[in-house]
Amino acid sequence: MNDMANEYPRTVHLKGKPFEFRLLGQDDRDEMLAFARALPEEDLRFLRVDLTDPKVVDDWLEGINAGLRIAVVAHLDGRLVGYGSLNRRESSWMRHLGEIRIMVLPEVRQAGLGGHLAHDVFQLAQQIGLTKIVAQMAREQRGARQMFHKLGFSIEALLADWVIDPTDATHDLILMSYDVTGLEAGAGA
Repeated sequence: MNDMANEYPRTVHLKGKPFEFRLLGQDDRDEMLAFARALPEEDLRFLRVDLTDPKVVDDWLEGINAGLRIAVVAHLDGRLVGYGSLNRRESSWMRHLGEIRIMVLPEVRQAGLGGHLAHDVFQLAQQIGLTKIVAQMAREQRGARQMFHKLGFSIEALLADWVIDPTDATHDLILMSYDVTGLEAGAGA
């Protein structure tokens, strides 16, 4: 990961706006909480973990310390507006897999920020030797599905009623994957 870490911080210009990309660290706890609390209810409904809860964010950041998670954050005008994370599993039989999660505030979603964050996650996955990246989303998350499809992900499975939201309603889970070994320079950007 050292090669990729040397690339941060850096500025990426999207739609005429300068986004600063850097790796998420322990000092970003309050910013991550503020980011999550600025998300619309619909986005919070499908988060895998409740990032509005300080204890959950502490655990999430601990995953970074433990080497199970790497996250790239994007700032605009000094405010955290998006992240892309690569989440690894401790089980030896899934050590070749990483799960990608991308979340961007609504006001910057049409700038291409999610695709750029995903590209960084692809590069991180390659550097740490992963061969496949998976993305999971509820069927209702059409925007996420479209973004991952555009990035080259393929649907692997549709699992009926695997997601339960805060209101106890169930939703179908879509599992998509991307073969990192076939990643070419510039893919995902």
